[in-house]
Amino acid sequence: MKVAKFGGTSLANAEQIKKVCQIVMADRDRRLIVVSAPGKRNKEDTKVTDLLIAYAERSLAGEPTEEAKQAIFLRYREIVADLGLSAEIGQAIEAELEEVLANKAGLSAERFMDAVKAAGEDTCAKVVARYLQSLGEVATYINPKDAGMLVTDEASNAHILPEAYSKLATLREREGIVIFPGFFGYSRAGDLVTFSRGGSDITGSILAAAVKAEVYENFTDVDSVYVVNPNLIANPKKVTEITYREMRELSYSGFSVFHEEALIPAYQADIPVCIKNTNNPSAPGTMIVAERGSATNRVSGIASDGGFCSIYVSKYLMNREIGFGRKLLQILEEEELSYEHTPSGIDNISVILRERDLTEEKEQRIVERIRWELFADDVAVQHSLALVMIVGEGMRQSVGTTARATTALASAKINLEMINQGSSEVSMMFGVKAEEADRAVIALYQEFFGGEEPVVSSSSQAASVSV
Repeated sequence: MKVAKFGGTSLANAEQIKKVCQIVMADRDRRLIVVSAPGKRNKEDTKVTDLLIAYAERSLAGEPTEEAKQAIFLRYREIVADLGLSAEIGQAIEAELEEVLANKAGLSAERFMDAVKAAGEDTCAKVVARYLQSLGEVATYINPKDAGMLVTDEASNAHILPEAYSKLATLREREGIVIFPGFFGYSRAGDLVTFSRGGSDITGSILAAAVKAEVYENFTDVDSVYVVNPNLIANPKKVTEITYREMRELSYSGFSVFHEEALIPAYQADIPVCIKNTNNPSAPGTMIVAERGSATNRVSGIASDGGFCSIYVSKYLMNREIGFGRKLLQILEEEELSYEHTPSGIDNISVILRERDLTEEKEQRIVERIRWELFADDVAVQHSLALVMIVGEGMRQSVGTTARATTALASAKINLEMINQGSSEVSMMFGVKAEEADRAVIALYQEFFGGEEPVVSSSSQAASVSV
């Protein structure tokens, strides 16, 4: 049995949905299908999920919602009509969607927002199931509540509960093709709760683990994962095989092909994941596995992500002060901040945070607390940082990777704000100014993978990098 998940671009319109259904019918092992909400049809288009969020925000603000609602209905009407489904089917689907959008009474703002957001996937699943039925297939839409998708009660940030797996395992026994909406589950109390944005990947991974699938296929709009953002390098090398750990590091660092949390269930159940292209399903794609058959390539990928800041703390003889690091991190914990990295020396330490989490008020308070509670000699906050990551299992068996990387960055006249490498040696992180991130990625790609010409100029301004 295979679990196949199709992303928003794969379901953006009727033509794409037809492709999806042909892919499903081409392999009878693809019996559990997870769908996202319809995505963008072109660069100027709006995702259905964004249309739903806009509707919910207007509704919660007490503003007129009819125009926003009709924009949502229009997308599904066009899809239903272009698929050749009957008017009765379209009316039934629209009536169910209308009920969700109108059901605000008695719900908190968070509950209402989650319910409205989830309607994108839920409605799309019903449409896909109906279309497969029209082709003569035994296909069934199933609601996550009926299937046993039990999750924690955290609005817009749900996590699977352990007891859900045994309930979801019964999906393996169902006949025909099961169409399952991604992105949401239900709390023990029966309330709808969504995963974090991009959570349909998480749904697919959970189901693959629950039914002990042969493989979890994740269909998107690229033939494979590339070692670097193709918007930076023309025709970058493809990754045919990559480990869970490598993909996790790259997803964290800005690769957008796969939701970073989605690997956890598949990894824990040792289910291989295959990234494939809906528009080119014959391409082999990229396999994500526990261990690579060969780790001859020392570097598997290079990525960067912006939006970081650093709190630099200096104190003479810091390394001899028992509990200094704990006290520092406790201050951040009490301010409800999580940290990303903590590169350090004997007399100094830097704590890397997501910049969006550090408000001006919190920053002032934290700096004062570090100075007075920890008696620090110096405290400074640096904003607008990007983290550039080199990832590869093969780096563990290689000598000189760090030297090659720093030399390449120095030749590109990129100043390093910090360097951090974990003891696992699967990843190496460089902190640079955000405006230099693109040039850093290009320089590292050319060092480790060859001299392909960059797509952007060397003076290009950087933001975040993804595949």
